[in-house]
Amino acid sequence: MAQRPEELVDLLPEAERFLTEAAAGEPAERSGLVLVHDLAGDFDAAHAGALAGAHLLAGLPHEVIARFDVDSLVDYRAHRPRMTFNADRYESFAAPEILLYAMEDDAGLPFLLLHGTEPDYAWERFVAAVAQLVARLGVTSVVALQAIPMPVPHTRPVTVTAHATRRGLIDSYPVYWGEMRIPGHISALLELRLGEAEVDALGVAAHVPHYLAQATYPAASVTLLEHLEQLTGLHLPIEALREAAEANRTEIDEQIARSADNTAVVAALEQQYDTFTAAREGTDLLGATGEVPSAEEIGAEFERFLADQDRKRPRE
Repeated sequence: MAQRPEELVDLLPEAERFLTEAAAGEPAERSGLVLVHDLAGDFDAAHAGALAGAHLLAGLPHEVIARFDVDSLVDYRAHRPRMTFNADRYESFAAPEILLYAMEDDAGLPFLLLHGTEPDYAWERFVAAVAQLVARLGVTSVVALQAIPMPVPHTRPVTVTAHATRRGLIDSYPVYWGEMRIPGHISALLELRLGEAEVDALGVAAHVPHYLAQATYPAASVTLLEHLEQLTGLHLPIEALREAAEANRTEIDEQIARSADNTAVVAALEQQYDTFTAAREGTDLLGATGEVPSAEEIGAEFERFLADQDRKRPRE
């Protein structure tokens, strides 16, 4: 079992160019290297963050520059990996991975993507290992992509909650609520610890309709990538994902139309959404009464979502 943070990660030779550039100048002189992370866990409703990351990997040049020790980080019985059995033998094992990729956007600008499974164990050591990579590779900002279930309709634009280690990083985003207590997750701990180390860290969480939180909802992934572009200046390939979101919207509409009860629920959410946005221009997050949800309501929604995720996991 790895004990020290650096023992959790294997930095590959492909990382050498970043190490060399980072060592060449002071942090204030760096041109700006972004690290994006979308670790797939219970705080990724509809798998929107993971889908966004997978889309980037499918559409942009990339190479692995670091591998994390998943045997020390992942609970295999809680997230059982898939194996292939054929006739009379086991043929393959799809091991979980946590990988750090070096990527280039559509304009040739380099950035990093931390992609894979959210660790179950050793959170503090994992976060410390990522923080060490941030320092060694010359990363100047870290951005999280997530999604949370909310009482919003799929027929309206996807909205987001933004958060950051300092307000100046997300000045254009509204603040919806005050203090609340929510279940912890690795991305939140990473942002907190990076902020304590005076590293710029921020993120956006897409609001996924609560009735689609267990489905695939590419519209939320599109929104995450659009905000990632706005926050970082990266040029990302989104068009194919937009087309997938449009096809998905058609499927959802057809499914909703088969049930009068579902149609009524969506219509009520639409009315609340429209009433709220008309009353408060520039903000569009609403709760069950057409008002901004309270901290308690948001916390309760998280708890329900996570409890539902836990019930769906295989039991011994």
